[in-house]
Amino acid sequence: MTAALAQPHDDTLGSRARWAVRDCWTIVLQEFTHLVRQPSTFAWQLGMPVVMVLMFVYVFGSAMDVTGMGAGVGYVDYAMPGMFAMTVAFGFMNTAFAVTMNKEKGFMDRFRSMPMSSSAVVTGRGVADIVQALVDLAVIVGIALVVGWRPGGNTGETLAAFALLLWLRLALIFIGIYLGLLLKNTEAAGSLFAVAFPFGFISSVFAPPEMMPGWLGTVAAWNPVSSTAGAIRELFHTPGVDASASSYWIVEHAVGGALVWPVVLMAIFLPLAVRQFQNLGR
Repeated sequence: MTAALAQPHDDTLGSRARWAVRDCWTIVLQEFTHLVRQPSTFAWQLGMPVVMVLMFVYVFGSAMDVTGMGAGVGYVDYAMPGMFAMTVAFGFMNTAFAVTMNKEKGFMDRFRSMPMSSSAVVTGRGVADIVQALVDLAVIVGIALVVGWRPGGNTGETLAAFALLLWLRLALIFIGIYLGLLLKNTEAAGSLFAVAFPFGFISSVFAPPEMMPGWLGTVAAWNPVSSTAGAIRELFHTPGVDASASSYWIVEHAVGGALVWPVVLMAIFLPLAVRQFQNLGR
């Protein structure tokens, strides 16, 4: 009888790991339940890449000469990897909005009061966001294939490129969680586009940093989004792109930057997110 009563309180490492996984999965299911019940949010996430491709590739792209072969020549091949990077980068706004909504509706207080793994809120949010990022990437890659983009690398290089995109998205999840816990309400979270806009656009997504004024080019070159965009262009063997000819060191070492920048971001924002979560309600 004593053993039977003690079993639910098993505190072994294996037991804690199993409960952490179960609690994480519960959070993931909750997040996708909210997404299904709010189809407008899902439609916005899928529609945004379509609008961006039409606007920048077809409206502005015809005037861009990024390959030296004339305006518009090769711009689709240059811009689409940048669009992939910007799509995953802008995902931190969705993370922040979802976290803020959970906090505003009292879900965070419930999580804190329940006998659940303390890591489940972060890991569940992370898994849900990575799955959403995969859906977003699948949509924009499908659009890219329709407009004529093709990866030039082999299968391993192509998979490595998409792994780097998800690596960046993973780091930005913690920025989104921190901002979501920091902001007061969903209205404030909805205004994060003012932060995302320069983060995504002052980069090499649509134009090389060499085409920008000196100071702005430096900012764009050292943007983490630029490193990921440049790295996947190398892995896709994008025509007309020669990173070794760049005047910026970080552009010449884009793959290294794409690996290191997410580590730096996680090292900064993961502790901040944990501390902000612990300070809720104080």
